[in-house]
Amino acid sequence: MTKKHLRQSTFLLKKEDSAEQRQWILLDASGKTLGRFASEVAKILRGKHKTTFTPHVDGGDGVVIINAGKVAVSGNKEAQKQYEYYTGHPGGHRAIPFAVMKGRKPDYILRHAVKGMMPKTKLANAQLKRLRIFAGEQHDMDAQKPLKVEA
Repeated sequence: MTKKHLRQSTFLLKKEDSAEQRQWILLDASGKTLGRFASEVAKILRGKHKTTFTPHVDGGDGVVIINAGKVAVSGNKEAQKQYEYYTGHPGGHRAIPFAVMKGRKPDYILRHAVKGMMPKTKLANAQLKRLRIFAGEQHDMDAQKPLKVEA
């Protein structure tokens, strides 16, 4: 045998092969801690849970999250955590408390947390498009046949 046959080569996933292996995963957020749950979701979206993970190829799965309104936070974050933004006008700084945001847009809380745990690239933006969040038990993703997984 020659040295060429003895060398090991690193597996690199091709863009064409990644779409064939894609699945949808159903996760229930009720009672889960926000940060720990968001990191698991980010890992699935990126594809780091697969043995075929390649950093520059979108090989991750789609994620459907139900019960986003029942996500929990630890410590005193329920009273202290705020979501801030700027309107673009003078004096336009706004801060919305966690408890208010949980009542208004429970899906935003999870989307914001997951987005913060993804790399800041075009690839991550494409991966985030496969994140579907629903405030209650019902979802409209039955056609994708999502696999229910405990995270």
